[in-house]
Amino acid sequence: MPIPALPESEAADKAAQTYDRLKEMFGTETVPAPFLTLGRAPALLGDFYMNFKKFVWKAGKLDRRTKLLIALSVALKEASSVWTEFYTGLAREEGVTEEEITDVAALVATNATYNTFFKFRTLSGTDLFDGLPVGLRAHAFQATAFDEKTVELINTAISDLNACEPCVAGHVKKARALGLEPEAILEAIQATAVVYSGVQFTKSANA
Repeated sequence: MPIPALPESEAADKAAQTYDRLKEMFGTETVPAPFLTLGRAPALLGDFYMNFKKFVWKAGKLDRRTKLLIALSVALKEASSVWTEFYTGLAREEGVTEEEITDVAALVATNATYNTFFKFRTLSGTDLFDGLPVGLRAHAFQATAFDEKTVELINTAISDLNACEPCVAGHVKKARALGLEPEAILEAIQATAVVYSGVQFTKSANA
């Protein structure tokens, strides 16, 4: 049974308090639509707000723009239209172009290709395939408007969600070689985890 959104007019106590904090954070007169379903679970909404504010909204080792690109990649990977629209809007406010939005989608798709292949090698339980050529093209990793660090952060995030152990290890190694600090890489995954939790609840609510 779908979980309906909680209108601001019906919100009380903790949900109403968090709604007010969300409007203050975003500088809007209304609560962004994706958060209204979360309002039915006030404790989760409160946690999500605090996690979102710390790991997605505020700059840390990574700037907000980079975190929003990661957030958009997660929403696209999970095919969540409501969250994709939300993060696309925020990304545009940070100067992200239509070309860059398309590049994020291309990176997500290319990770799906490689994550599926290398995950099989691990799951097969044999070394029979280790010496065989990959044979898959992945020019989208290089043909983007992003710098290499941003590409590797997105690759690491999506490979983590796709549970491809060798892919995550490879992207972390390359990210470190590019000069990204461990704290920056971890921050990308913290942002990924927060965004994924919101997407997951929305999916459950609409099941």
